[in-house]
Amino acid sequence: MDYKKIKTLAQLKSAGYKFKTIKDELRENLIAKLRKKENVFEGIWGYEETVIPDLERAILAGHDINLLGLRGQAKTRLARLMTNLLDEFIPVIEGSELNDDPLHPISRYGKDKIQDLGDDTPITWLHRNDRYSEKLATPDVSIADLIGDVDPIKAASLKLPYSDDRVIHFGLIPRSHRCLFVINELPDLQARIQVALFNILQEGDIQIRGFKIRLPLDIQFVFTANPEDYTNRGSIVTPLKDRIDSQIITHYPKSMEISKKITQQEALIRQEQKNLVTVPEIAKDLIEQIAFEARKSEFVDAKSGVSARLTISAYENLLAAAERRALLNNEKNTFVRLSDFAGVVPSVTGKVELVYEGQQEGPGIVAYNLVGKAIRTQFLNYFPDPDKFRKQKDKSPYKKISNWFGDGNMIDLLHDMSNVEYEKTLRSVPGLLDLVNEFHKGQDNSLKLFFMEFALHGLAEFSLISKHNLTSGLQFKDLLSSMFSLPKDGDDESEDDEAFGNSKR
Repeated sequence: MDYKKIKTLAQLKSAGYKFKTIKDELRENLIAKLRKKENVFEGIWGYEETVIPDLERAILAGHDINLLGLRGQAKTRLARLMTNLLDEFIPVIEGSELNDDPLHPISRYGKDKIQDLGDDTPITWLHRNDRYSEKLATPDVSIADLIGDVDPIKAASLKLPYSDDRVIHFGLIPRSHRCLFVINELPDLQARIQVALFNILQEGDIQIRGFKIRLPLDIQFVFTANPEDYTNRGSIVTPLKDRIDSQIITHYPKSMEISKKITQQEALIRQEQKNLVTVPEIAKDLIEQIAFEARKSEFVDAKSGVSARLTISAYENLLAAAERRALLNNEKNTFVRLSDFAGVVPSVTGKVELVYEGQQEGPGIVAYNLVGKAIRTQFLNYFPDPDKFRKQKDKSPYKKISNWFGDGNMIDLLHDMSNVEYEKTLRSVPGLLDLVNEFHKGQDNSLKLFFMEFALHGLAEFSLISKHNLTSGLQFKDLLSSMFSLPKDGDDESEDDEAFGNSKR
């Protein structure tokens, strides 16, 4: 159908156009994509066997949908992607505020236009991208916002009495006729406003200031809700839940690979950052591990959830930390270090809700602990478990390193060290390079340096050495000497000796 040439109702009829509902559109286009084995929800990972099949079943059934899940689980993204299942263009009576179909008008304006002009009624075309409406449910949302109200200015300008239905100003929902309408955080909507949705979902009528108008609205509703909201801020009233045909439960990524794929897809990394900073795969794994640790942490409120946005922001901050360091040292390229993960902490503190015990610890300390736990978990994927050598210290691959620190030696790894200083400091620890060469042969120099620092952090996590958070970096030294030494006045140590995973356990 040539959309550019069809400008009147007569031309539309000649082209063989037939009216169909938005649910029929979604269903027919989904069927076509499924038969072609096309990916309907591009860029959504981890839902292939769970959420997406449920969503496709709901669309095939012609259901209104509620996506129920914790924050950062791509609920709104799924709803927006449903517009790809709409026809590219649909015809609309020109000037209609309710997107009237030329063969099936529902508004007073649309019906009058067809009656007055007949086949000469002008037609415009609405693109599918313009058929998506979204409203965040907040306590101040009113009936007038969603349904409509009498407009005294319209009455005065048109010289109409308030008894004339042409004085009505329609709200968001009627204006979304033939569109996809999304209400985010549905439980936050006041109960009396939720009640106003009953008839729209079931019968299709709306009532505005005494006007009982039969408007058979054709809308695909998608709601999103957080389970936490049912108890903390509000609830979905039972009759409304009963009218929403399908409730689909979303979830967080179940594997490291899926989580990493989402982060790499969504993180905004500029080309100059990519050219300047090299990121080893292990650093990407550590970023994801922080979120996995947070979701099972006793300090983090599990009911609130840990959004996928945590890892996205953390990855962006990690590269920014390495970039800043390179700029300060006037270096043309650098690689991510484990000490750069101090820059990740601000991304964690703002993304987790703490329980009482976590609030007592403080968000900063909890964030550092999560980074430490991520290091401890990932360490076992790259080096032998230090706990296995507790009773056989002579056979421990870490013996030379721990003995050197035990002799009273220490090193400081400062956040803004140049690449040359960083390498020199790490190589000053006897046995550290030998350990990396033993378990990770053939790696390039930058990755070896990352593993060398990683080994120090891991040994601190397993209490073989100690790690202290300095104002400008980290200090590694013997565990026992740090336990029996008291900080002196003016020492450059933070108040929290256990920050960034210091191993006093």
